[in-house]
Amino acid sequence: MQGYYEERLSAERLRRCYELAPPRVRQYLRAEVEHVAGLIRPTDTVLELGCGYGRVLGELSGEARSLVGIDSSPESLKLAVDHLAAAANCTLAVMDAGTLGFTDGVFDVVLCIQNGVSAFKVDRVGLIAECIRVTRPGGTVLLSSYAAKFWEDRLAWFQLQSDHGLLGEIDHDATRDGEIVCKDGFTASTVTPEQFEVLARGFDVDTRIVEVDESSVFCELRV
Repeated sequence: MQGYYEERLSAERLRRCYELAPPRVRQYLRAEVEHVAGLIRPTDTVLELGCGYGRVLGELSGEARSLVGIDSSPESLKLAVDHLAAAANCTLAVMDAGTLGFTDGVFDVVLCIQNGVSAFKVDRVGLIAECIRVTRPGGTVLLSSYAAKFWEDRLAWFQLQSDHGLLGEIDHDATRDGEIVCKDGFTASTVTPEQFEVLARGFDVDTRIVEVDESSVFCELRV
């Protein structure tokens, strides 16, 4: 379902998903950004994978020297240009997260948050390898997924998106164990702390797994 975000859940429709977010989900979104902001230095160059319409980049533009956002949806990036009009230190590019078009070691921080590691529908090991490749020695890769405690709030948010025609009808019989399944074929899975640990074992990096706000699980890799 990689094409789902390009063809159905991009640009204004993607932004609408966040506008619909109930208070607990808004708290989750804010907590993720605040956690990331606390790990960025003013001199850092930051890369965000799957930047969409620029929601996170806009929040972080005052925290770093420069930021680059990539996304596979040209329509989302067109909206991001407007959203980030006041953020002169942000650059955007159409790019696949699984095959990054950057040379080795050019970023201080690489972000793949809000469950991008699952949402991109690419090989997870390969995705992490690419993130590490483009990160400078001493830099940090930040990956996040949903915490198990956030399941009911997450499901309610996805139900709102479905009710407004942004996602397909949710198949409640198939939806369980952290995976939301829609009848149009769309699925949204998660990565558990244990799965993050297994994914990180194949790389020579320092790994820290932390739960934030009882809503996010972060896997922090120090390159």
